[in-house]
Amino acid sequence: MQPSRRLLRRSYLAAVLLSMLALAPMTWAWLVSSGHRTVADTSPGWLSEVPRAPVALVLGARVNGRTPTPMLARRLDVSAELYRAGRVRAILLSGDNGRPGYDEPTVMRDYLLARGVPDRALVLDHAGFDTWDSCVRAREVFGATRVTVVSQVFHLPRAVALCRAAGLSTFGVGDDSSRRWASTTYAYAVREFGASAKAMLDAALRSSPVFPGPRETTLDAALRAAGAP
Repeated sequence: MQPSRRLLRRSYLAAVLLSMLALAPMTWAWLVSSGHRTVADTSPGWLSEVPRAPVALVLGARVNGRTPTPMLARRLDVSAELYRAGRVRAILLSGDNGRPGYDEPTVMRDYLLARGVPDRALVLDHAGFDTWDSCVRAREVFGATRVTVVSQVFHLPRAVALCRAAGLSTFGVGDDSSRRWASTTYAYAVREFGASAKAMLDAALRSSPVFPGPRETTLDAALRAAGAP
């Protein structure tokens, strides 16, 4: 028995609606972040495209023991370039330190220290368990108001959108990881569908981070040491 034309039409409309709903979170992130992000290393003068900000917010990613994964290392390299060029005055390293023996922010700091970034410019957030938590804590715990968020290109629209939703004036710089790790990048990009849905929900509900406080003054001290206004 063949389905009726009406049933086929309804099935088609339902499929279209589901597709639109699936794409809505990524569309939201893309539109909110539009005009507020750029790609690192696209040209010799790419740093001039990045507006000056007091703070670079580097979002954590997996580490292997005392070594950052290649994608995380690239985020850190980009933040070091921003610092050396005077585009930021301090670097807030936000990552997961939620279990014994696993400490993303400390690994991130050690990587930058080994590359000549001074310790006084580095601030650690040990409770950046996801992008939303990192953005909210940058604002509410560390007192940031304007940041340059650093991640990979596939993650950048969501990162910028969430930081702006958290009340931060935000510009984003992304590493185009597809040039080095295409298959891994595409796998992570597919995951952005689900991650963007959670992000839009977090932004709409103003979800509290896992650890919301107390207020820390380490970023204030780093900016004072840098002579930032």
